[in-house]
Amino acid sequence: MTPRHFKFSVLLALVLAVAAVVELQADAKDPWLQLEKGLELGTFVAPQPSEVGDSLVHILRIDPGYFELRLLNASAPDQSRRQSAREWALNNGLAAAINASLYQADNRTSASLMRTRDHVNNRRLSKDKTILAFDPLDPSLPKVQIIDRECQDFDALNKKYQTLVQSIRMVSCDGQNVWAPQSKKWSVAAIGMDKRGRVLFIHSRSPHSTHDLIDILLQLSIDLRNAMYVEGGPVAQLYARSGDKEFEFLGSYSTGSNENDNNAISWPVPNVVGVVRVNGKKP
Repeated sequence: MTPRHFKFSVLLALVLAVAAVVELQADAKDPWLQLEKGLELGTFVAPQPSEVGDSLVHILRIDPGYFELRLLNASAPDQSRRQSAREWALNNGLAAAINASLYQADNRTSASLMRTRDHVNNRRLSKDKTILAFDPLDPSLPKVQIIDRECQDFDALNKKYQTLVQSIRMVSCDGQNVWAPQSKKWSVAAIGMDKRGRVLFIHSRSPHSTHDLIDILLQLSIDLRNAMYVEGGPVAQLYARSGDKEFEFLGSYSTGSNENDNNAISWPVPNVVGVVRVNGKKP
C-alpha cells in the first residue's frame, strides 16, 4: 500500500467512525454527546426535512466557564494563509472552529466589522444587526454575547469588548425569525447563544432556505436565544476535537452554483471563530 493510499484509508476509517457515532446520537433520546466538561455535540433531525441529504443539524454547545472564544484571521501578522476550519484548529491548539463570517473578494477581509485586541480585519460597521462580542474589558460583563443593535446600546458595548465579529441577524430580540421566506437554499454555518449563555456553533449540510432553517432551530430543544448567519454553501464548516474524538462537518449545496451533496473538500477560509480551553491545555 502506498503512503497516499494509506492516508486515504485512515481518513476513510475516521469518517466512517465519526458517521457511526453521529448516527447513533441522532437516534438516541438524548441528542447530546458530551465530549468533555463544558463541550457537547448535539445531533438533531430537522422537523422540516430537506430535499437533499440527511436533514441533520449539528450543534456544538460551548460553556464559557470552561472554554473561551478566539478569533483568528489570515490577515493578522502572526498568520499567513487561509485554512480550513480543521487546519485552523490543529495549527492553533483549538478544540473547535467555525466560519467567522462572510468575506470579500480579496479572500481576506470580512464583509463587516471584525477585530481582536491585536488586529483589525475590517473596521467598517455595516447595517447588519448582530455582533458576536467576547474578550470583555469589564469582568462584570458576560464573557460572550451576541449584541443586537436593535435592542442594545452597541456604542457603549463597543468600547467594553476587545473582540467583535459582525454578521447577519437570524433571530430578533424577542425571539422571532427575521428572514423572509425564499426559494434559494444553502448548507449553513451559524453562531448562536442559548438562554443560559452557552455558545452554539451550528451546522446544517442539508440545505434549507435561511428562513426555514431559523424556524427549525426555534423548534429544536436547544433553548435558542439569538443567532447570526456566518457562511453558506460548500465553504460552511464546523470542526471539533476532544481526546480521540474528532468531528468535521462540511457544507455542499448552494442554489445556483453547487446544487448537489457531493462536496468532500475542506475549503480554506480566511477567518474563523475558535474555541480554546480556559486552562490553556491542548486537546
